[in-house]
Amino acid sequence: MGWTDEKVAKLKELWGKGNTASQIAEIIGGISRNAVIGKAHRLNLSAKIKTRSATSNKNFESSIEVNKIKSRRTRKNKFRSLLIEKDFEPENPKQLEELDENSCKWPIGHPDEKNFYFCGRTSLKDFSYCKLHVLYAYQPKGKKEDSSDKEEVPEFIEKKIQSA
Repeated sequence: MGWTDEKVAKLKELWGKGNTASQIAEIIGGISRNAVIGKAHRLNLSAKIKTRSATSNKNFESSIEVNKIKSRRTRKNKFRSLLIEKDFEPENPKQLEELDENSCKWPIGHPDEKNFYFCGRTSLKDFSYCKLHVLYAYQPKGKKEDSSDKEEVPEFIEKKIQSA
């Protein structure tokens, strides 16, 4: 299939109106989307300027920054609320076969050792670990950024961590 003058004129017209290459190929008929793109490139037709991301790029970037700030606050507050809680339930050692969806899956020891087990406490909703092990597993993002407003870990938490 060759490009006739009539098809080239139709391509230029449709391209100028902002149709997609797929739409142009369908309208002209007998050519592929890639053929339309190639011909448009060879004819030096202007690139499509109006795209969704190009028109709302500033709004998009500002919304990303706002979401980052919100997620940083909520994530930090989520872990801070766990630190405040003083009562951790006692460990409930379980073997792999005994674990269910509500069990903490934090491994204790080395899998090759005879006394290897999993924590077994009740896990938090949407997490695989109990309250104590969530503090280990999910470190806050951007530790360097948070170092200026870092709070000291209370002594009772240190004792709990050492005894666990």
